[in-house]
Amino acid sequence: MSETFHPTARSKARRKPDRAAYDEASVYAILDSAVLCHVGYVLDGEPFVTPTTFWREGRKLYWHGSAASRMIRAQGSGLPVCVTVTHMDGLVLARSGLAHSMNYRSVMAFGTARMVEGLEARRAAMSAFIDRLYPNRSAELRPALDSEIKQIGLVEMTIDEASAKVRAGGVNRLAEDEAWSAWSGVIPITTMVGPRQADAVQSAGAQPSPSLALYLDGARLDAVLTASARP
Repeated sequence: MSETFHPTARSKARRKPDRAAYDEASVYAILDSAVLCHVGYVLDGEPFVTPTTFWREGRKLYWHGSAASRMIRAQGSGLPVCVTVTHMDGLVLARSGLAHSMNYRSVMAFGTARMVEGLEARRAAMSAFIDRLYPNRSAELRPALDSEIKQIGLVEMTIDEASAKVRAGGVNRLAEDEAWSAWSGVIPITTMVGPRQADAVQSAGAQPSPSLALYLDGARLDAVLTASARP
C-alpha cells in the first residue's frame, strides 16, 4: 500500500487542489518517467535554479556534477532544496484566451541535500544511475578509475515532502464561447526516441547491446524511463 507525503503549507496545492496528489505512487510515477529536474535553492541570499539529470532510489533523489562546481558543493553542504520535474503532455486550445490550458504532470519535492562521500559510495551510485537509464549497462562498461570518480560531485536528498499535480483531459467549454468559431481541442505533445546513430569509429556495424533494448525508434521516452526504473 502506497505511503503518503504529508503536505505542509509549502507543499500543499492551493490552486486547483483537485489536481494534486501526495501519495508515493503518484509522485514516483512522475519522477521515474523523467531524467531531467530543476534544483532550486538559496545561496548567499540569492536564488538559483540548476537544471540537472537525476535518479531516484526509494525516497532518495540523487544528482551529480563536477566536484569543482560551486553549485554542487553548496547544495551538498546541507542546504534545503526544492526539486521539480515537469512533463508537458499537450496544448489545450479553447475559444477564449483565458480558457486555454496545458496537460501536464509535475512534482515538487522538498528536502535537505548532502554530499555523498567516499569513492566506493560514489562509484556504486554512478553505476546505479547508468543502470537506471540502461538496465545492466554498467556491467558492459570499462570500470571507472579512481581519478575519474574523484572528479564527480554527488548529491543526495531524502524527500521530506512532495506533491504531484496533473492536468489531463479536454477543453473547458464556456457558455460565452459558443458563438465563436475558433478551433478548440488538444494538441498532444510527446518526446520520442529516434533511430540509433552508431559511433562511426568505435561501433560501426556493431549491434546495440541488450541494455539498449528499451530504446526503440518511435518509443515514448517517458515510457522507456518508467520501464527502466529500478523496482
